[in-house]
Amino acid sequence: MSKFITALAATALATGSLAGLTAPAHATEAAAVSVRANPTVDSPIKDLLDDPDTAAILEKHLPGISDHPARPQFEDMTLAEVMPYSQGEVTQAIIDAIDADIKALEE
Repeated sequence: MSKFITALAATALATGSLAGLTAPAHATEAAAVSVRANPTVDSPIKDLLDDPDTAAILEKHLPGISDHPARPQFEDMTLAEVMPYSQGEVTQAIIDAIDADIKALEE
C-alpha cells in the first residue's frame, strides 16, 4: 500500500496531475450530500474513510490506507482514479470486492 501511495504522491507532485482531477465547486457540493448519504466505490476515498463502516471495508482490502502519510495527496480521488498510480496495489478485483462489501451494508 505505501509503495503505491508514494508513487502516486511523487507522480502528482511532479506532474501537477491532481489539479486536473477537481470538479467545479458547485458540482462537488451538490454531489457531496448524495455521496455521504450513500457511499459507493465512486465516492472520494476521504468520504469512504470518514464513514466508520466503509472505512473498515477499505482497511480490510487496503490495510493502512486510513493512516497513510500520503493520504492528503490521494483522499480526494476515487479508487478507480488511484488505480493507475498504485503499481498494482489497487486492482479492479479489489475495487469490486470493496464494492460488494459496501453494497452488503445496504441489505
